[in-house]
Amino acid sequence: MQHWTPASWRAKPARHVPSDYPDPTALLAAERQLQDLPPLVFAGEARRLRSLLGDVANGRAFLLQGGDCAESFDDLRADTIRDTFRLILQMAIVLTFAGGKPVVKVGRMAGQFAKPRSSSVESQHGVTLPSYRGDIINGPEFDAQARDPDPKRLLQAYSQSAVTLNLLRSFATGGYADLHNLHRWTLGFVSSSPQGAVYDALAQRIGEAIVFMEAIGASPQNSPQLRQVEFFTSHEGLLLGFEEALTRVDSTSGKWYDTSAHLLWIGERTRNLDGAHIEFFRGIQNPIGVKCGPAMTHDELIRLIEVLDPDNEPGRLTIYGRFGSDKIDHQLPSLLRAVRSAGRHVAWACDPMHGNTLTATNGYKTRPFARILSEVSSFIQICKAEGVHPGGLHLEMTGQNVTECLGGARALAEEDLADRYHTHCDPRLNGEQALELAFLVADELKEGHVAPAFRLAATS
Repeated sequence: MQHWTPASWRAKPARHVPSDYPDPTALLAAERQLQDLPPLVFAGEARRLRSLLGDVANGRAFLLQGGDCAESFDDLRADTIRDTFRLILQMAIVLTFAGGKPVVKVGRMAGQFAKPRSSSVESQHGVTLPSYRGDIINGPEFDAQARDPDPKRLLQAYSQSAVTLNLLRSFATGGYADLHNLHRWTLGFVSSSPQGAVYDALAQRIGEAIVFMEAIGASPQNSPQLRQVEFFTSHEGLLLGFEEALTRVDSTSGKWYDTSAHLLWIGERTRNLDGAHIEFFRGIQNPIGVKCGPAMTHDELIRLIEVLDPDNEPGRLTIYGRFGSDKIDHQLPSLLRAVRSAGRHVAWACDPMHGNTLTATNGYKTRPFARILSEVSSFIQICKAEGVHPGGLHLEMTGQNVTECLGGARALAEEDLADRYHTHCDPRLNGEQALELAFLVADELKEGHVAPAFRLAATS
């Protein structure tokens, strides 16, 4: 922590942080306005998540992290937020019932507005404009004015995050998450699917268990775990000016916390050791994550862990493997061994989305469900073989009935992608595919000991 301040990142090279705002004075004014606004989350909540992720690192819990690739200002609707929250609850029930471990529930929500792009520009019909970088920076419309970075978007992102957090807290503690509502959680378009039938059977069994528990005195009144859940938010900490403005000293501990989210992560493109993002992240006390792809070397990973988690505290750092189904078998085992040999206590999770993206013949960016499932399955089996807890999943998904990823039980084909392709950036699993993945992962975690009634065949 020597010589660290929330602004010390500004002396370092900052990848994927826009430097082309037309009016730098307006940007500075927006950041100063953010500094005067209330925190979005509280330090005590971040500490609680850090404790729960310590259980993940020590093999006592499982992390389920999911939500939109990039949230949209135009998609601020209660039903959209509710449906993704509900899908995470459903998946967590499946994983808890099969795995016998608590599931830590974290949404890619209430702040996932900035996206790194592989190219700073894009061209259409002979016209070249700056790339869309997420609603917090510019607009998705292919229009010169929309693609200019706009400081006012920082304040809109803050406001939308606050509204989303308010809804999530209400859903988590206001009765919606009560386990008596298991049957009501089934998404409309999933209810008629194979996953819906299997989920209903599982809900029936859990309902019978709740009746038994209530008969011996365990009720929602004296057991809050039956009527509410702990739910946390996360996003990629990409736009460092925004993150700096929301970084505050905790009055109880005297330490710095980024109050824009409970957990923030560093992406594959911004994890350079001498860069601005590592400099910023090393000073905040939130639990943090790092994406780990095919280019990661043993030495780089160990050095990153040493810089970001010098005290070697379980729960501080989560490593998200994002290799691709064709690379994970070669890359992951040696990295697991290196971290274990160094005696570092991190949580390992699988991001099976980013390494399995391709462009369909009709031009749509997509991800085959079979490849996603293959990478998750390899992750679990490799971790087990290396004596490491397969700690969790990090998914881009939505509760909406979109057609963005190929395959799944309904075998979505390339010609189906155009039906409901709504993402502003990367393709997401829909609710049916995500729930199917949860059942299949539950089987992997339980080593096939899940009751046959709860098994689903993998589909491509």
